[in-house]
Amino acid sequence: MAPKKPLCLPSLLLLLLTLLLPQGGLPAWLLRKPNIHLRTSDPDFLAAVDSWFKVLLPKIYPWLYHNGGNIISIQVENEYGSYRSCDFAYMKHLAGLFRALLGDEILLFTTDGPQGLRCGSLKGLYTTVDFGPADNMTKIFALQREYEPHGPLVNSEYYTGWLDYWGQNHSTRSIIAVTRGLEKMLKLGASVNMYMFHGGTNFGYWNGADEKGHFLPITTSYDYDAPISEAGDVTFKLFALRNVISQFQEIPLGPLPPPSPKMMLGPLTLHLDGYLLDFLHLLCPQGPIHSILPMTFEAVKQDRGFMLYRTYLTHTVFEPTQFWVPNNGIHDRAYVMVDGVFQGVLERNTKHKLFLTGKMGAKLDVLLENMGRLSFGSNYSDFKGLLQAPILGQTILTQWLMFPLKVDKLVKWSFPLQLLKNSHPQTPSGPIFYSTTFPILDSVRDTFLFLPGWTKGQVWINGFNLGRYWTKRGPQQTLYVPKPLLFPRGVLNKITLLELENVPPQPQIQFLDSPILNSTLHRTYIYSLSADTRSDSEPMELSGH
Repeated sequence: MAPKKPLCLPSLLLLLLTLLLPQGGLPAWLLRKPNIHLRTSDPDFLAAVDSWFKVLLPKIYPWLYHNGGNIISIQVENEYGSYRSCDFAYMKHLAGLFRALLGDEILLFTTDGPQGLRCGSLKGLYTTVDFGPADNMTKIFALQREYEPHGPLVNSEYYTGWLDYWGQNHSTRSIIAVTRGLEKMLKLGASVNMYMFHGGTNFGYWNGADEKGHFLPITTSYDYDAPISEAGDVTFKLFALRNVISQFQEIPLGPLPPPSPKMMLGPLTLHLDGYLLDFLHLLCPQGPIHSILPMTFEAVKQDRGFMLYRTYLTHTVFEPTQFWVPNNGIHDRAYVMVDGVFQGVLERNTKHKLFLTGKMGAKLDVLLENMGRLSFGSNYSDFKGLLQAPILGQTILTQWLMFPLKVDKLVKWSFPLQLLKNSHPQTPSGPIFYSTTFPILDSVRDTFLFLPGWTKGQVWINGFNLGRYWTKRGPQQTLYVPKPLLFPRGVLNKITLLELENVPPQPQIQFLDSPILNSTLHRTYIYSLSADTRSDSEPMELSGH
């Protein structure tokens, strides 16, 4: 196939084919070298980077625009100016690597928020900026011009909405703000890439997190209030954006696809399978790892999910005694049990101590949950687990057993199980499995799982890890269930919950035909167009994640 005619970048209205490299979190196995310095010219990190890109970039090369493909530009790093290192040797290494593997014809670029241009830009890489609807975009583009005197103005991440954090308000950006911002940029002749254009889902354990004064894990839903929703449905925001674009460029004719049909089902009652501790021999069939001091997830090659830490009390604790981990050493959330009885939760940055009693020899179990890795800004080596030895009273607890748990494997292959009939309390609490099966009598459709009254946990549909729920904290109340995860008529579907804290009096779930992304406990988080009317809680440091 002959190469296409070269494209004039200033003529681009939307950079929708841009390939972003890299974007998001880094693999956990990098932290198996505990002294590694991520996103720097540390030789250990550069060796991993080189190894990866020497495989990936040659696969991309045939699809570059000048080779007849549809990749018009490639991003090097992502918002590096918001990282703490400002390592130009690292950026020069990346630029040289990309040029060596991709050649000189492809446009390479960087993207940063206005405050990150100094450390994120590099001569030889085209400098772009990212920001959301803002009245001062002329000023922001002027900053871009200081680093990129010639060529087009480019907003490489124009924020159509925003992400949600557990425990904060649901984020939206108004249609008026987004369309006005787009219109202003197009009048300036700028090129625009919308982020997000299509909402998504952080299935399984794949959500990221931020550090903004304290640890902020991102919700399972990444709907983002985007023009196309998490479920793939067009929204009024999309129609409004099309109307703006049509004033500057011809748009395709013909109707847009209608929203996909959704279904309702339930309520369905779930049944107790057993406590997590009942399944320990199946969750960790290879047996525990012994260490005098607790080891991190990374040290035992547990990249995500859960790990159980176990030790035994060396003396009787008669009075309620403080149990804590120094230096904010819970990463990220700990569920504490003494002789199988749930005692409560410790949480990174927010809840630092519990008060325990127990007899000498009592079994102390601490289930650690990895709530997601830092994925923006100073995302330093975010080790998971117990980072230091817990303290009970004046005693540093030692002699730990670590059980890396294979929860997904258990749910997918081992249930249902015939457990011995253990005596369980009438009000179950602590990490516990519930499940049920159900048929779908009508046509299978997309749906949204609603878990009223449940506290926090993980949920699987037919063995697929749908993601985290945290009904009590919100704002997200439903989880998106795509149609392909469900079995059609004549086949039983199975839903499994790992509830980590407290089970409702009626252990039921429902499937709804529309999402609930904003808990009634939280006000909707609205971004205004004007900086003068912006909420105090609106993030000031821009990041698209």
